Amino acid sequence: AVAELYPTSGASVGVTRSRTDTGAGGTGKTRSLYTAGFDASWEPSIFGRLRDAAEAAEADVAASAANLNATRASLAAEVAVEYVTLRVSQQRLAIVRANVDSQAETLQITEWREMAGLTTYLDVEQARTSLEQSRPALPSLEQARAGAEYRLAALTGQPPGSLRKPLHASRPLPAAPDGIAVGIPADTLRQRPDVHAAEATLRAEIARTAQSEAERYPTLNLSGSFGWQAFSLSALDGGNTLVRSLAASLTAPLFDAGRISSRIARQTAVQDQAFVAWESSLLTALEDVENAMTAYAQGRTRLDARRRAAEAAANAAELARTQYQAGLVDFQSVLDTQRTQLSAQDNQASAEADVLTAVIQLYKALGGGWTSTANTVTTEPSRS
Repeated sequence: AVAELYPTSGASVGVTRSRTDTGAGGTGKTRSLYTAGFDASWEPSIFGRLRDAAEAAEADVAASAANLNATRASLAAEVAVEYVTLRVSQQRLAIVRANVDSQAETLQITEWREMAGLTTYLDVEQARTSLEQSRPALPSLEQARAGAEYRLAALTGQPPGSLRKPLHASRPLPAAPDGIAVGIPADTLRQRPDVHAAEATLRAEIARTAQSEAERYPTLNLSGSFGWQAFSLSALDGGNTLVRSLAASLTAPLFDAGRISSRIARQTAVQDQAFVAWESSLLTALEDVENAMTAYAQGRTRLDARRRAAEAAANAAELARTQYQAGLVDFQSVLDTQRTQLSAQDNQASAEADVLTAVIQLYKALGGGWTSTANTVTTEPSRS
């Protein structure tokens, strides 16, 4: 599009053979005309039609670059989410396995007490039931872990199973930050690549509208050529064979049955649509940030509560088990506290993953990151 603003030139060589008949029964005469030369043409953008086209093309490139950046940010966020899913699945697997081991020990204690006549066979069967009800969670969590591993491989351009060795060992979840710097709304709008893409698209459509309107005005075309013509190849470089031409034309539309007006109206509608899309991208950006900040703040509150609940449930389960061995409580208390402990620990792990997911979504909503010099928000979303 930018190249249309500059002149074009070319070179050509050719030969033309012609035959002239001398009459009935006569012999014809054949001649060859050799030509060689250069030509050039240029359309000055008097009313900006070509300049507008170049500006629209440059804006299209900017929009494509912004969309590429948006794709990169989305990919990074998706990889992070799948990594959190993988690690929380491993953590939940460890929790279930630990509870299964604890329930197996409880079953053994119950069997010893039943053999000693200190309890009934009902307690043994209840302990066995509780143990077997916990085991089915293991395959489900292992499936979730494997699924996250395979998705991570696909997202990083590798075949399924290629990440099994580096990701097989369990690792703790990354620590969520206590506070996140989000800045002011204007910072968000400057960082979001989708907002940049919508803005560049709007610029392109504005330029195309101006380009459509320029079709109403005259167009100037300049052209020129010089070369040589001769009837023999050896005479082609002679001075009397030189041919030169220079031309200028000015064309303007007089009547087109409303074609140009219709194009302008259509392009104006496309420009209006791009403007609405740009406004929508601004509102969506602010909405995404507010939602992510709210999810992060509420997730932190929920995580703190679930940590306290998990700690209390672990203490209760240990006390119930000790008191049952001493004959101070019935076995139902042990079962209840074990179920509560498993649920509380699993809820804590899920809450930790939710907080990390909210951080990732906030990272994505901020256009790929934030700076440490911005305002820090720890509990409440901004009310900008």
